[in-house]
Amino acid sequence: MKVTVEECPGLEQTEVTVRCKRMDSQVSRLVELLRLSDARLTGEKDGETCILDGADVLYIDTVDRGTFLYTEDGVYQTRLRLYELEEQLTGWDFVRVSKSAIVNFDRVRSLRPDFGGRMRLTMSNGEVVVANRQYVPAIKTKLGL
Repeated sequence: MKVTVEECPGLEQTEVTVRCKRMDSQVSRLVELLRLSDARLTGEKDGETCILDGADVLYIDTVDRGTFLYTEDGVYQTRLRLYELEEQLTGWDFVRVSKSAIVNFDRVRSLRPDFGGRMRLTMSNGEVVVANRQYVPAIKTKLGL
């Protein structure tokens, strides 16, 4: 694959053009990654709608019919359901860990087995999220275990 970067000071916004002989899985993945690098999520905090970079989200949790985005800076409520966010974050390194939580695997600092086949995931900010046993195999697969 040949990659060329050309600086054009006159451009108002960055433009990416992908030229390929045929659309294959490698090109599809590249296009998906380019689209996701600009993915944004919205969440409400203190009556204000905030735009969040998906990479800044540590994990997403559902509590009492509300869905919350957790970052290093705070907690934001979103109107989207967990399954909608899971679909939106396809291609990112987010992993379902329970019926009510999705974790940004890039932000997991450590993992530890827990009682009953569960797993404790310590996030980059020190918070712990527990993965239910039915989701542990997917986490192990992601780790190559």
